[in-house]
Amino acid sequence: MTRPKIAVFFGTRPEAIKMAPIVTALASDNRFELLSVSTGQHREMLDQVVDIFNLPVHHDLEVMTPGQSLASLSSKLMTKIDALLEDEKPDFALVQGDTTTVLMASLACFYRRIPTGHVEAGLRTGDMTSPFPEEANRVLATPLSTLHFAPTTVSEKHLLDERVATEKIFVTGNTVIDALHLEVERQKDPKIAEEIESHLASVLPSDWHENRFVLITGHRRENFGGGFESICAAIAELAERFPDVRFVYPVHLNPNVQGPVEKTLGNLQNVLLLPPQSYRPFVALMQACELVLTDSGGVQEEAPGLGKPVLVMRDTTERPEGVDAGTVRLVGPVREKIVEGVSELLTDRASYDAMAQASNPYGDGNASKRILGAIADYFESKDRERTSA
Repeated sequence: MTRPKIAVFFGTRPEAIKMAPIVTALASDNRFELLSVSTGQHREMLDQVVDIFNLPVHHDLEVMTPGQSLASLSSKLMTKIDALLEDEKPDFALVQGDTTTVLMASLACFYRRIPTGHVEAGLRTGDMTSPFPEEANRVLATPLSTLHFAPTTVSEKHLLDERVATEKIFVTGNTVIDALHLEVERQKDPKIAEEIESHLASVLPSDWHENRFVLITGHRRENFGGGFESICAAIAELAERFPDVRFVYPVHLNPNVQGPVEKTLGNLQNVLLLPPQSYRPFVALMQACELVLTDSGGVQEEAPGLGKPVLVMRDTTERPEGVDAGTVRLVGPVREKIVEGVSELLTDRASYDAMAQASNPYGDGNASKRILGAIADYFESKDRERTSA
């Protein structure tokens, strides 16, 4: 059997992080030929991850244009991905998560009858508008996919409820934990640790790690407007209530985020607004912080792997496993709930320990190995079918 060519698509920073362990494993696995494709849906933040993990990129489609609509982005992705598939003729494609890259790559492969594997399949909120457009992207990618790599049994159940065949679903854990394990191990290198410390000293006060701090991220489209105003008001109230605690906030570049953040939080002494951080220093910040306040998806999986409680500033989450396990709590983009949740964790040690010491439900760091094993079995099965025909 010839080595199947596996096209791996990623276009955003979270996709690159979660695909990095798979790309790394494929590059050294003589069962496969790797074709690594960056769509460039994000640019600077994506490139940082590619550099940190030293990922090979065989094609960069460079689709990002400032201010483009989702329809324009989708059209551009479809055209460029289809041309690449025509030229490269991969035997199988891997997509990850819930971005526009996922949906367009899945559809382009479907049109060309190229089987696909969906990494992090089966996440659901049950509301096609929350998160928007991510819920629609992952729901629509499911019927287009050949193999479904569900991170947990909850995700598996969602797929079964949608009548995906049992034999096409593989519960693997989440590759974000694979990536986190790789990076935490790397940060034990004194040279890398020194580089991280030097970088953080350039964007934070020199004594930044001498105080407890809350790490904050926020960028969800559904929180634009009133949601971010409420979030910022909550952080301002917390900063006043806890003057000895710092609130470290790497601020997303989107003007819908930067506007209310700068207006409400820009002049508060114990609120430290940073430019967006690459994966490496962000992992270091997660390791050092007291707790995480976020509307991100991946952080809900990563921070519990480091023993950090997570309060999620969304009304729904497609990652209910963390809520059920006790590592994550939903507070919504609601000022009162955010203030109450953070205050409790900063003052009640029992509540803090209950979250910090809960078991992370998102895997053991071997998801990539399971995914490659399932793909190898798929091709061996196809080869047996051809031989017996």
